Amino acid sequence: MKQAPEHLVELIEPIVEGLGYECVGIEYHPHPQHAMLRIYIDSESGILLDDCSKVSHQISGVLDVEDPIQGNYQLEISSPGEDRPLFKLSQFQRFSGSTVTVNLYSPIDKRKKISGRIQAVEGEDILLEEGEQIFKIPFQAISKARLVPEYLLSKGGRNGK
Repeated sequence: MKQAPEHLVELIEPIVEGLGYECVGIEYHPHPQHAMLRIYIDSESGILLDDCSKVSHQISGVLDVEDPIQGNYQLEISSPGEDRPLFKLSQFQRFSGSTVTVNLYSPIDKRKKISGRIQAVEGEDILLEEGEQIFKIPFQAISKARLVPEYLLSKGGRNGK
């Protein structure tokens, strides 16, 4: 699963959790002029702009002191939203029975994108059911994964049938 480098996760996750939020995941997109660090946070009561500001303030201070990223970058704090990204095996387990779209580094059955219902997590593999077919997808083969919101499924969007 494509997530920020481990040194950033180890630095940021404890700060987010120490503020009382779940650190859903961290994305880092390096670029010489437009690098971006995006941190997804959540809580049982949801996320408001004030929550994002609070986390941004704390994280900015630590990043300024620790300086783990060379050059300029944009820091973005976000709620995961209805189309929540999945970064960890435990998140696939948590949303078992939900529909997800996964992008793969390399094709499985000649496909690099698969949408299906999460059947189970077996060891390091995720079983996705798409129609009559079950795909066994190694977690390490997934470059990106997002839940498909229920409202899209009911309207037939994003492979909702």
